[in-house]
Amino acid sequence: MVGMDSGLDTRRIVHPTERIVTGRLVRLLDGYTREIRVGQPVLVAVLAAAAFARLPALLLRALFSFGGGTRRRWKELKQGPEYLVTPVRLRNTAGQLCEVELHGHLPQSALHPADQVQLTLRPQRDPELPPRIERIVNLTTGQLLTPRTATLWSHLGPPLLLQAMIGALLLAGVVACSALT
Repeated sequence: MVGMDSGLDTRRIVHPTERIVTGRLVRLLDGYTREIRVGQPVLVAVLAAAAFARLPALLLRALFSFGGGTRRRWKELKQGPEYLVTPVRLRNTAGQLCEVELHGHLPQSALHPADQVQLTLRPQRDPELPPRIERIVNLTTGQLLTPRTATLWSHLGPPLLLQAMIGALLLAGVVACSALT
């Protein structure tokens, strides 16, 4: 079928190299999940600092038999958060069919096929993957959209990060006091 733009002819699909691409949205493909890798050195440092902050609480709990909260295990923390990846096809102003990736979630009503969009793109670490969308300006509706994904810090969570910061401060205080004496 010559002339039909089904968005499925993979021979003509390009990965744009420009930072900003303007075009008409052709299709949002089915999404899948990808996992953020958690670096072991970062995780060990955060957990060690948090453990140092928990030492006084552990002593009190042992002396007075307080119940402890539930903590996530190493295996759970090591397995990074997953985020949604949606391949997006658009036809740029030069008429080329381009593929980019949308990481995270957007409201369902935010993008529709045939919408005129301006995308701000960032290349991914793997050069085989299409660039990912940082920001979308839907020129048809006038909406500015920024997809959000889970991060290492949101995966670890505020309580653990707060404990790690307190632990690092306590450790720095102990080191400073021992250096002074």
